[in-house]
Amino acid sequence: MYLTGRLVLLVALGAVPVVLLSTAGVDAWLATAGWVLFCTIAAIGDAAAAPDPRRLEVSRRVPGRVLLGEHTAADVRLRNDGSRTVHGRFRDAWQPTAGAPDARIPLAVPPGESRTFTIPLLPRRRGELRSRFVVIRSDGPLRLAGRQARLDSPGAIRVLPPFTARRHLPSRLARLRELDGNTSVQMRGQGTEFDSLREYVRGDDVRSIDWRATARASTTMLRTWRPERDRHVVIVIDTGRTSAARVGDGVRMDAAMEAALLLAALATRAGDHTHLLMFDRVTRARVTRVDGPALLPALVDAMAPIEPQLIDTDWDAAFAQVRRLTSRPSLVVLLTAQDSTDAARGFLGSLPALSQRTHVLVGTVTDEPAPREQRPDAASVYREAAAEKTARDAAVVAAAIGRAGAEAIADSPDRLPPRIADRYLALKAAGRL
Repeated sequence: MYLTGRLVLLVALGAVPVVLLSTAGVDAWLATAGWVLFCTIAAIGDAAAAPDPRRLEVSRRVPGRVLLGEHTAADVRLRNDGSRTVHGRFRDAWQPTAGAPDARIPLAVPPGESRTFTIPLLPRRRGELRSRFVVIRSDGPLRLAGRQARLDSPGAIRVLPPFTARRHLPSRLARLRELDGNTSVQMRGQGTEFDSLREYVRGDDVRSIDWRATARASTTMLRTWRPERDRHVVIVIDTGRTSAARVGDGVRMDAAMEAALLLAALATRAGDHTHLLMFDRVTRARVTRVDGPALLPALVDAMAPIEPQLIDTDWDAAFAQVRRLTSRPSLVVLLTAQDSTDAARGFLGSLPALSQRTHVLVGTVTDEPAPREQRPDAASVYREAAAEKTARDAAVVAAAIGRAGAEAIADSPDRLPPRIADRYLALKAAGRL
C-alpha cells in the first residue's frame, strides 16, 4: 500500500470542518480525531479497491551491447491479465549509472491488452548494467492510495569501451597502405619483402628503381616492397592498483583500453596476429586466436566487465602468461603505470627476461601538465612541486626501462594511443617487426 498527495490534501482540507464543528460546540480534538479516522478509512478502502498490480505480466526487450556514453533505450511491455483497467505509475529498477529517468512513468492498461513503454538510457559506466525488477503502483478509484508490487523481470546490457581513438585510425591506415605498396609513395625498410614492379612516379624513392627491368621496358620501373606479415603482437593491460588512478576524465585502465583497441585494429589490417591479456595476479581477460573482423568485437566484449583491482601485479606470472599465448611474439606492448621508483622495482626486475626475446614497448598514461598560475598560493606551489617530483621519478623509471632493453612511451590519455600506433608503424617500416 502507498499514499498519494491527494490524501495529504484531503487531510489539510479537514481544517475547515474542524473549525466549523468547534464553533458549533464540538470539542476540537474530537473533531480532529474524527476527521483523521475518516481519511484513514477512505485511504484503506481506496487501496483495497485498487486493481491488483500483480495481475500485470512484464516482459522487456533490451539491446545486448552499447558503447559507453551512447544513447539507447529499453522497452518494457506490460500486459493486463486482470478484469479491470490498471491506472498508476511504474519504475524500471536500473542501476543509477544506466542513466534512466528518475520520474515514475504513468500507465493505463485496459484488461486483456498490453502497452509498451520505452525507457531512455545513457550509460555512464562500462561493464554490466542490470535491472532485476519493475515496481508497479496501481491507484485506487479515488486516487488517495493504492497497491504496490514488485515484479521480477531481469534484463542486462553490456556497456562496451567507447573506442574514441578510432578517429586516429584512417590516417594510420593510409600510412600502412604506403608501407604495403598500394599508393604512389613507396617506402622501403630493412627486412621488408619484394612485392611487385610498377612504373616510376614522381616522388618515389630512386633507390628502389629496378635498372634491369627499366632496360627491358620502355619506361622507368620501380620495385615495391611490403612489410612482413603474420607477426604476433601481444598487448598486456595491467589491471592492478595503479590502473585505478584517475587521469583526466577517467581512469588509467580506460585509456589503456583505447590504446589497445587502436593498435589491434591497425595490426589486424596489417596481417598480424593480435593477442590480449588483462592481468594482475590472475588472468582477468584473454583474447587469442581471433583475427580479421571478429577481433575488435571480441576485444571490447572481453574488456567491458573488467575493473581495476587494488592489488599489486605479479609481473613474473604476467610474463609467463605472455609466453603461453605465443612462443614467438614479435612485439609485446605493456600498458601499465610505472612512474614510481619504489613500485616499479618488481616490474624492472622481471622485464629483462622478456625484452631479451622480443621487442617490448611500455606505454604509460600520464596527466597533462597543469598551467602555471601567475599568482600562485601555497596549495598551488605544493601541487607543482608534487607534479615535478612525479615527472622526475617517471623519467628515472623510463631510463631504467631503456636499460632493461625495452622502450618507454608516456603521454596523456588522448595522445598515447596514436603514439603507440605510430611506433608500431615505424617498426614495420624499419623491418624490425
